[in-house]
Amino acid sequence: MGKVTVLLCAALFLALPAVAQNEAAAERFWPTWRGPTGNGVAPHGDPPTEWSETENIRWKVRIPGYGHATPIVWGDHVYVQTAVAPESGDGPYRFDLIALKRKDGAITWRKTLCESEPHEKLHRDASQASNSPVTDGEHIYAYFGSRGLFCVDMKGKVVWKRDFGQMQTRREFGEGSSPALWGDVIVIAWDHEGPSFIVALDKRTGEELWRKERDEPTAWSTPRVVTVKGVPQVVASAANRIRSYALKTGELLWECDGMTLNVVPTPLADERCVYCASGFRGNALLAIDYTKARGEITESNAVVWSYDGKGAPYVPSACLYDGKIYFLQTNRAVLSCVDAKTGKPYYARERLEGLGGVYASIVAADDRVYVVDRDGVTAVIAHGSELRVLATNTLDEGCAASPVIVDGELYLRGSEHLYCIAAP
Repeated sequence: MGKVTVLLCAALFLALPAVAQNEAAAERFWPTWRGPTGNGVAPHGDPPTEWSETENIRWKVRIPGYGHATPIVWGDHVYVQTAVAPESGDGPYRFDLIALKRKDGAITWRKTLCESEPHEKLHRDASQASNSPVTDGEHIYAYFGSRGLFCVDMKGKVVWKRDFGQMQTRREFGEGSSPALWGDVIVIAWDHEGPSFIVALDKRTGEELWRKERDEPTAWSTPRVVTVKGVPQVVASAANRIRSYALKTGELLWECDGMTLNVVPTPLADERCVYCASGFRGNALLAIDYTKARGEITESNAVVWSYDGKGAPYVPSACLYDGKIYFLQTNRAVLSCVDAKTGKPYYARERLEGLGGVYASIVAADDRVYVVDRDGVTAVIAHGSELRVLATNTLDEGCAASPVIVDGELYLRGSEHLYCIAAP
């Protein structure tokens, strides 16, 4: 692309109304933990296929504290949530939001949003900062679960905060669901071992718009917003029931039988169907035509297909890319790919050599699919109906947070550092 063309495109972009600019930016950047499409795909991304600690690393920056929260990207900054343990081992943690420059990883600002002593222990693989933030380009909504939801402007100033109480997770496994943002509404799913609920807030003020009680055990799945004839509804996947609520009022629109226990994956969605999955002590993967769904739909034709094979994901969310759904078996590097229209497999339960356990969710861009394991090994796979591994890349530290793709950059949050992987 020539210099004149780039300048012309920039001028046209600046001439657009602010709303249109934000919509265009939301597709280019990575505003929420599952990316601009909500399906783990970067439509304009073109990151490297190969890298190592000495190749295609633009920068590597140590992140204070520890967390599994996936970073988000807007404009020329990356935003990361972290929890910093007290040096003495006892006392409150600091829950921080950090802004870093994309060009060199320099920290622009770091804001401690609260200090709190955790009320629960954690699973050995969990973190105190596993919930991911979301942004609309004007504010960042940093969510730390039992520590609250914080609305922060792009310079780090807190605008408002809301507290939802203390979550009691199953076996003290820890927290992990992230906020869903649509228009002026933020939705939080609060499924735990106490009274569960789903709540919608006005993003401008934090005012509660509606709240609905839910008969659900602990789940870590982030709600997914879809639209029918321009009217948004929010789908919440859980163990007992999958339910959809009117985003504006909270009215229950439809529901069906739920997933396995310990539901973690965020639903995928396209213009017709929402795809829910769960793989803890069982296998569940089904497609629901939300344009047809009304009331009780368990035995209706609104359930388009249910995958009858094994291999559903436990922790890692699946990826929907160009009509194909890629997913892992439980937390293992065993990959399946099915047709989103029919549920029929292109390939099933294929072992990815060189990779071990996986917590990070699958992402894709530019006809490539990326699977990152807990040891920092990434398999880059050709998008298509046959499994073809293009490269296997290794870093020096493990990854539990999900990858992020923006333009030619791949961001990986390791156990100590945030990596920006990009060609020179």
